[in-house]
Amino acid sequence: MRRNSMMDAVYLGILGWLSVSIPRIGAFQPLQATPMVHSRAVTGSAKASQGCNEEEKASENTRRGILASFALTSATAISPLRSGAANNPPSVYVPGIRPTAYLVDSTIPPTLLSFNNRKEASILKGLGQGSGTNKEAVLIDTVNLNNMLNKAVFGTIDAFSSVKGSQNDNVRGGPGYSSFVCLGLPSDTTVTDVELATSLVQAVIQPRKGKKTAVALWFAPFSAQASLDQYVNGGSEADLANTLSRTGVSEEIIRLYQPILQLSRQNSLDLIAMAPEAEDIATVRDRGIQFVDPNRRSQYVVDPEGFISLTNEPRFKLYTDRSLFKDFQPLNDKDTAGAFFAERILVHEAGATVMAKYGTQNLDSLVLAVAPTPDLRYLGGYNGRIPRVCAHFSGPSNQVGMNAVTTILLNPTARETLSASRYLRLEIGTGPDTLAYQTKVADYLWFSASPKVNLIPRLMDE
Repeated sequence: MRRNSMMDAVYLGILGWLSVSIPRIGAFQPLQATPMVHSRAVTGSAKASQGCNEEEKASENTRRGILASFALTSATAISPLRSGAANNPPSVYVPGIRPTAYLVDSTIPPTLLSFNNRKEASILKGLGQGSGTNKEAVLIDTVNLNNMLNKAVFGTIDAFSSVKGSQNDNVRGGPGYSSFVCLGLPSDTTVTDVELATSLVQAVIQPRKGKKTAVALWFAPFSAQASLDQYVNGGSEADLANTLSRTGVSEEIIRLYQPILQLSRQNSLDLIAMAPEAEDIATVRDRGIQFVDPNRRSQYVVDPEGFISLTNEPRFKLYTDRSLFKDFQPLNDKDTAGAFFAERILVHEAGATVMAKYGTQNLDSLVLAVAPTPDLRYLGGYNGRIPRVCAHFSGPSNQVGMNAVTTILLNPTARETLSASRYLRLEIGTGPDTLAYQTKVADYLWFSASPKVNLIPRLMDE
């Protein structure tokens, strides 16, 4: 009974404090204890013991009643102060609206910064003006822990990064400069994904009146370029569909990407075919790059020395091991990872080549590429090759660096970022031997609707 007395004292102390701290709640009326009723007869010492137990239970019921009354009364008194309390009962959880656009900040490890609608529009407008995306980390003390640690280690830092890249990366226009925006769609692309891509293209091209702008299509082979030009200049959709079908493009792909094709024609955007011929892709996978027709191969690879030397760079080896090979699925018993590697690097080089060629031939131009996420994630596919090929075309006048190439993944999933958990994976290269080459998954992540909370890792709010 001593234990119950101590508990009574604690409860009385709490109620005394509440009566002083929250006078609006008023007095509490303890509930009357209800005796316990048993069907079996109780006699002797058992009856005495039962009486004791009933007292304890009655006392416990009384205390629970007091607290229940307090909870009900306090909820009634406080709930009008809550936003939307008239429509949402206090017990109903109302989740917040999460943003749909995120910057993948280049901290180590990368963190996410979210944007509201106004900032989304500003970002897309800047891309349309050719600003590109600075790959340096956003060094703002109030944004993330990494920046606070940087300040502690290296001393006071500016509100924004004062670290400058190469001269080429800081130029935003003029001879030798062009910019590129690569939109990565999920491998199992849906109508919703294409609608999101179309809306972003529409927003980006708004400030580009009078400037050369193109949309590059990952599925269109080089031989379809004349048909794409004809379509933009007033040709029929049926003729374009027939041409693409003859070159090996499925009807499903043609229908799926129709909104982007129509938007391009309505806004007089050039269309770029960026895929090798289907037969050449099959030849590479089956026999090797050396067996591709030499004339067509020279169109796919205009910088053979750079094409070969890239495969020996540590950063590219990291990308190959941690991203590219993850998509390898044997086509038959004789298929190998090496054959898959040869196929993908030829496809990526060919796409980067035609985009770089367009960019260097048109002053202050912008190319928006539409491609599957696996060909853009971790900045090692089409997107990672563009600056090198631009330098091949432009020579010393080249002003296209990695900052001129922006990568946006649309509706990314944990699986397509190669995550082993429910969260998106933001980087590759976390080990002591690869940390110097750590690469983020993309520059931006963009969603059609608010993503699930368990999908977004390392989110830092400004």
